[in-house]
Amino acid sequence: MLRVLKAMFDILEADIVVMQETKIQRKDLRDDMVLVPGWDVYFSLPKHKKGYSGVAIYTRSSVCAPIRAEEGITGILTPPNSTVSFYDLPEDKQIGGYPSITQLSDCSLDAVTLDSEGRCVILEFAAFVLIGVYSPANRDESRDEFRIGFLNALDARVRNLVAAGKRVFLTGDLNIIREEIDTANAEEQLRKHGMTGEEYVSTPARRLLNQLLVGGKVIGDRDEGRENPVLVDICRSFHATRKGMFTCWETKINARPGNFGSRIDYVLCSKDWEHWFCESNIQEGLIGSDHCPVYAIMKEKVEVHGKEVHIKDVMNPPGMFKDGVRLREWSTKDLLPMSARLIPEFDRRRNIRDMFSRKRSLKISESSASLPLEESQQSDAESIANRSSEASKGPSATEDHITPASLALPVAQAISTPSNSRHGAKRDSDSSETIRPVKRMKSGQASKSNTFTTGKGAAGKGQSSLIGYFKPKAAMTSPSSGAKLTEGFDGTVSENAPEVQQLDALAGPESPHSTKSSMATLGLSSVLAESKSVIDPIVSKESWSKLLGKRVVPRCEHNESCISFKTKKPGENCGRSFYMCARPLGPSGQKERNSQWRCGTFIWSSDWTNGDET
Repeated sequence: MLRVLKAMFDILEADIVVMQETKIQRKDLRDDMVLVPGWDVYFSLPKHKKGYSGVAIYTRSSVCAPIRAEEGITGILTPPNSTVSFYDLPEDKQIGGYPSITQLSDCSLDAVTLDSEGRCVILEFAAFVLIGVYSPANRDESRDEFRIGFLNALDARVRNLVAAGKRVFLTGDLNIIREEIDTANAEEQLRKHGMTGEEYVSTPARRLLNQLLVGGKVIGDRDEGRENPVLVDICRSFHATRKGMFTCWETKINARPGNFGSRIDYVLCSKDWEHWFCESNIQEGLIGSDHCPVYAIMKEKVEVHGKEVHIKDVMNPPGMFKDGVRLREWSTKDLLPMSARLIPEFDRRRNIRDMFSRKRSLKISESSASLPLEESQQSDAESIANRSSEASKGPSATEDHITPASLALPVAQAISTPSNSRHGAKRDSDSSETIRPVKRMKSGQASKSNTFTTGKGAAGKGQSSLIGYFKPKAAMTSPSSGAKLTEGFDGTVSENAPEVQQLDALAGPESPHSTKSSMATLGLSSVLAESKSVIDPIVSKESWSKLLGKRVVPRCEHNESCISFKTKKPGENCGRSFYMCARPLGPSGQKERNSQWRCGTFIWSSDWTNGDET
């Protein structure tokens, strides 16, 4: 995971990375998510729902360090290890701009509820305030009040910060399509839902966003308190008429290859500092999520109060840079209370290697050399003490972990790691690789999984592999009658009559023709004790081919194999499986005939009997 994050940051070439829908809890945090060398991170995690929502902001400590950090939109939440809400902190320790009771009065939900789902992290730099959000999606009517209440609070916080004279940078998954140009095949979609263009841009969430933006399409008079737009859509300002600039695609219908998607991820800034940015775009080529990254790049030198300054001077605490030249190094003293590095599980820890390794000898010089930048001020003696105490503690107390994919990173799946395969390599006697103990079984007890035992009594040796389990053996002859015998699936012996073997396989152990019955009739228990032969019970291929053979799937109009789906929509067909064309949807979002995109093939699985029967 650590390698994945580092590689992703290198690919993005970013100094600030904002992630949404991380879907983790505090117990899921690991060293390789928090202790990324050279980076600091701030999380907003859901308070109640597990594996839901979540926002994270990573900052590169060498070039940009925030001076304040908060979680939530309303200011009702508290800093770590504190019972005082952010809006009750002294003015020099709060970001400000908190929504007033009047601004939240239209929503019946309280502030605690609005900030309970881990949907916002706010960082203040010397130059501006960064708001990273994951807005609620438009799912069903039961979530409408929460969604509009959250967006109202976000609108109020942004406007209050701008009114206080602060520059604002708002970014994240807003889950709102601004206008028709920001979604595929808008005209057809409007016709399908019986809406006009004016009705489309006037839906509550869309109207809120457009009133916030310069150039937003607003029908009729503006709402009270929203008379003036305060933000600029940076990406759209660089690509004013570009169509198909989508950031999200439906994965269930494989809509990304045909670019049948929508633009719901934004980078927005206060209108008075739009000139700070030299480029903004989407990165639709980065695969690994149903979204793609959106970015904005600041100029190296910007104008502040009529004077040109280096961007690093205003992206860090005072006294750290001057004219773009570093005056002092970043250290742990610059960590903010909201930093995930200060969570007790990670505080004063360096990386995951120290958790699982013990060095036989530790030299003071090696200890000092291995410290990262932020711990360079520790003494050698303190380093040795810390490392010793960590080694004695062993692995972290948190047992539940998540896979790298649970973070939903745009490029996590595009990065491969070297194989750890050791096939053919001789294991050294001093290898550190852990050997798992084998569970001992009681005498005569057979494994329930894949062990097949034969031989004499309990001392018989278990089957060494599955290959031997299905490997045909030579037939043996009954010592009394000369009958040809074969060993059954459970180690018993029966006559080698083809019709009896078929009945044995199909009828099961309770059948009168079962191998156990044949064995008892012939009195061959002594032969069984000496037998070590095993054959595949599926002797007759013809009788089993239809039961165990690979099902033939139908072919679509492109003469290609279809793929199977299951209906999840409530109704009489819920749970039914069906076949359809495997190709992705085209830009129209509809099934097409005689084109390179998905055709109209649709077959219920229950109506498909098999290729050789149709």
